[in-house]
Amino acid sequence: MHTVEKIGGTSMSRFDELLDNIFIGQREGTQLYQRIFVVSAYSGMTNLLLEHKKTGEPGVYQRFADAQNEGAWLDALQTVRQRMLDKNAELFSGEFERHAADQFINARIDDARECMSSLQRLCAYGHFQLGEHLMKVREMLASLGEAHSAFNAVLALKHRGINARMVDLTGWHCDSPLSFEDMVQDSFKDVDLSRELVIATGYTHCSEGLMNTFDRGYSEITFAQIAAATGAREAIIHKEFHLSSADPNLVGADKVVTIGRTNYDVADQLSNLGMEAIHPRAAKTLRRAGIELRIKNAFEPQHAGTLISQDYKSEKPCVEIIAGRKDVFGIGVFDQEMLGDTAYDIEISRLLKQLKLYVVNKDSDANSITYYASGSRKLINRAARLIEEAYPAAEVTVHNVAIVSAIGSDLKVKGILAKTVAALAEAGISIQAIHQSIRQVEMQCVVNEEDYDKAIAALHRALIEPENHGDVIAAA
Repeated sequence: MHTVEKIGGTSMSRFDELLDNIFIGQREGTQLYQRIFVVSAYSGMTNLLLEHKKTGEPGVYQRFADAQNEGAWLDALQTVRQRMLDKNAELFSGEFERHAADQFINARIDDARECMSSLQRLCAYGHFQLGEHLMKVREMLASLGEAHSAFNAVLALKHRGINARMVDLTGWHCDSPLSFEDMVQDSFKDVDLSRELVIATGYTHCSEGLMNTFDRGYSEITFAQIAAATGAREAIIHKEFHLSSADPNLVGADKVVTIGRTNYDVADQLSNLGMEAIHPRAAKTLRRAGIELRIKNAFEPQHAGTLISQDYKSEKPCVEIIAGRKDVFGIGVFDQEMLGDTAYDIEISRLLKQLKLYVVNKDSDANSITYYASGSRKLINRAARLIEEAYPAAEVTVHNVAIVSAIGSDLKVKGILAKTVAALAEAGISIQAIHQSIRQVEMQCVVNEEDYDKAIAALHRALIEPENHGDVIAAA
């Protein structure tokens, strides 16, 4: 009967609109229930708590990890407190609601401050090393953001007469952590979805430590586990945009079409390109549980969005999406001694993994391998240097490139390779490499970085626009 729905931080920051579009909308009575919402921290809050996701600017956690004295991170924590109190003031005009919201988050921040101060004092003794406890501190700080937004959502819904309930998965004051699955199962065992609208935190405290594996991707993992554990009929992710045939900023809003249906395989290809419809591990959980996923625009509630299922295949072979990524470097390794020696690929792949470089794709011939990796230029250069040290006879080169992909649930389109090459040639774009797997779900073209925008537009124009798909609406 019920759905499990995830709302990201950017959407949560537009909370009044969410009340009108998603939480309440036109619903009345029992229609308000049979829903579980998994919420992220308000936009920018996790950046302040940990570090800025894009720029790396240190937040509370990073300042604590690097701190020589207590004041270095206390000021940052006070900044977070003030930002959260400001958000409360923005959301609640009534004195009772605002006081309750302020009291809740002040208590959490006071607890965190006391814990971190005590830990710092403890680690002044030689028997205790701060580095051994930093991941726990990171998880504790991250949980503050989700607890803040979840508590506020429940408070706002109750103010409007809705029987809302917070399921706090952060494990605050928990005696001992449970396993991830047990924590979720235990937290929902006495929930009555027929009469309670549930708001759950995106962060889950568990013995495995979600951030050890997923770092800041943990909220989608929680979302998928809740859906599987509670037997949801459908999982829904609310975003600020539709899943479309390409980036409308690159090809024109009047030319893109909304993808009505696709499958988890396509979602995985998008994740590989850094354009996650859903985290691949979360998708795996949903697939195993036989739960379909819907991607919806949070601010267009009447649109059915994109339905992602396990077995869907387009009625006829076609390209559904043109996507790609620019932050890619081609690390080319040429060595005459490589022929027939598989150790090269194994050792270099292990090295790139140790450096935490993400390999989007790779190609090889008799005596060379090229890895298309994403990461900072500093790490890429380090990888090239380490490869040269390991293989003195090898010639290692680094190229700034971009990857542009044509993706579809059934890509067995006759002549697609010829059309692709012709479209890029017409646009004056030189192809550096091309990959098409035998499974026929994706074709990747490697181009120069400066040609990325033109390549996306050219392939959309050649492979999608002539099909006249129209705005395909998934069945509700």
